[in-house]
Amino acid sequence: MTTALRGISSMATRQVLAELAAAWEKHSGQRVEIESVGGVDAAKRVAAGEPFDVVFLAADAVDKLLAGGHAVAGSRVDLVRSGVAVAVKRGAPRPDLGSEAAVRAAVLAAPTIGYSTGPSGTALLQLFERWGIAEQVRPRTVQAPAGIPVGSLVAKGEVALGFQQLSELMHLDGVDVVGPLPEPIHITTIFCGAVCTASGRPDAVRDLLAFMASPGTAGLKRACGMDAA
Repeated sequence: MTTALRGISSMATRQVLAELAAAWEKHSGQRVEIESVGGVDAAKRVAAGEPFDVVFLAADAVDKLLAGGHAVAGSRVDLVRSGVAVAVKRGAPRPDLGSEAAVRAAVLAAPTIGYSTGPSGTALLQLFERWGIAEQVRPRTVQAPAGIPVGSLVAKGEVALGFQQLSELMHLDGVDVVGPLPEPIHITTIFCGAVCTASGRPDAVRDLLAFMASPGTAGLKRACGMDAA
């Protein structure tokens, strides 16, 4: 049997990639084993030349790997769009998220606010800056360690209001997903796949990425809280 393709991804796409990999194996008979870690760690390991065939990260991180020659030029394939949602501890009061003003008020009222090390966390801090409340809320913000879901901090009661990709919150025990951010401040991240320069089987990886981006996988992506890119 052909050796499995080896991939690495950030935690945000762990579930959807597991589903896509299973569908790919059923379709092609070819296995792919994907290790999910913190996105910063994943990018560092690919850049260090660790022998991965395929990398799955946010678009900006993939572009940096391409620019550095660690992923094959022209191999980026956009796979999913992932939106940020807000969660509270199960049974806790749910804040109003119906408008930008309501979300701002909820943030100001929250005793603690959790965010991730990924692109959604960066975008959230930029939003606080734009609102002019960054200094006011900084003592109450908690960044989840790399590879640790924000929702796990919410479930433990360590964070009152958690912001992270819906895909990482929707199946987590101990939290209630209040809903997505309203359209004016919606935070969306595009996650992509690319062929690693270290891969000895680039054509097989391209076939894998084409399958993962195909229209027939859209329903699976929605079930994991994401949209096809």
